[in-house]
Amino acid sequence: MSIRVIVADDQEIVRTGLTMILDAQPDIEVIGAAADGRRAVELARRLRPDVCLFDIRMPVLDGIEATRSLAGPEVDDPLPVVVITTFDLDEYVYAALRAGARGFLLKNAGAALLSQAIHAAANGDALIAPSITARLLGTFARTGPAAPPVQPIEALTDREEQILATVARGRTNSEIADELHISLSTVKSHLTSLMAKLGARNRVEIAMWAYETNRVKS
Repeated sequence: MSIRVIVADDQEIVRTGLTMILDAQPDIEVIGAAADGRRAVELARRLRPDVCLFDIRMPVLDGIEATRSLAGPEVDDPLPVVVITTFDLDEYVYAALRAGARGFLLKNAGAALLSQAIHAAANGDALIAPSITARLLGTFARTGPAAPPVQPIEALTDREEQILATVARGRTNSEIADELHISLSTVKSHLTSLMAKLGARNRVEIAMWAYETNRVKS
């Protein structure tokens, strides 16, 4: 089945370009497009896409607030959101991930990386532009969390600490499996355990926790 996507960007030429790139993929279908954040949220709530692709700078409601409305901590049934922007600014990345985004890309990322980010988000994974991963996650360590980091309900095992470090460095499940010489199913099992222990909803929140607790240095 195709991954159903909603695209939101205030520039028509960008919306059209992103739609063409995604529709050209054999297993991705753009089912709606919006020119502002409020319309994007309305479309998403009505159509329940598999992934939302939002620009940051939009009128009426910006991409950060639109993301928070659909994927924030208070949302009972969050939708996967990937944020895409022209602006390589730490504060945008920080705000997007805090709002619940599962991915963060620059608009010059290219079709292959865009497709990977959509697939990752649809599969419960996350993908952040490799060029900014280490730097942006380091922002959490320097700035510090809005509140003290949660303490795990149960101590992490040595293997979970290893998985934690690789997730924080932006590794995919396949890359983690290769690096640690374990199976994909074992990686997924450890990730599930980490999310349960940390109260995290996805791997982005796992990575944020790793940096906030100084387990991984930027």
